[in-house]
Amino acid sequence: MGSGQSKDKMHCNRYLNNQGPPSFEQQAKEGLNGMRRSLNTCQPEGEMTWVVLHSDLPGYPNDNTLQLTYIFPNGIQTEHHPHPGQSYSGLRLSTYLPDTREGRKVLKLLERAFNERVLFTVVTNKAGEDVITAASIPLKTRQDGAVDGYPDSNYLKTVRRRLKDKGIE
Repeated sequence: MGSGQSKDKMHCNRYLNNQGPPSFEQQAKEGLNGMRRSLNTCQPEGEMTWVVLHSDLPGYPNDNTLQLTYIFPNGIQTEHHPHPGQSYSGLRLSTYLPDTREGRKVLKLLERAFNERVLFTVVTNKAGEDVITAASIPLKTRQDGAVDGYPDSNYLKTVRRRLKDKGIE
C-alpha cells in the first residue's frame, strides 16, 4: 500500500456488516447491480421429479432413459393467465431424455427452467377449457414413434436452443 493509505483491510461495500457474497442461486436470479431479473411466473405451482429407467430409447440403443415427471394440481388462475380467478385443470406428464452426457445437460437445463417457472403455462384449449401446457419448449412425451417420441437426432439441440432463447443456458 502506498503512503497515506490505511493499512486496514479494504472491503467492498457490498460485503460489509458480516454479509458475504450472494449465493450462486441469488446471482443467477439477479442481473447487473443487484437488480432482480423479471421472472415469468405464468407457470403454476407444481412438482418435477426424474428417475432412470433401465431401458433404451430408439436412437440410443446402449443408454438408459431419463423419465421426467411433472405434476400440477388443479388450481385458480392468476393475473398472468387467460382468465384470472377461474380454475384450470391440473396435469400429470411424463417426458423422456436419453441418459447420455448431453441428455443430463438438458435435464439440468429443464430443471432450471422449471424452477424459474418458464417451462409450463396455462392456456385455453380448442374446447374452451383452461389447461396447463408446455410453454414453447418441445417435450418428448413418448418413448417411441410420432412427433412426441424418439428417434429424433436433433431433439437435444433443439431443446437447448429454445431454452437459450428463454435465457436458460
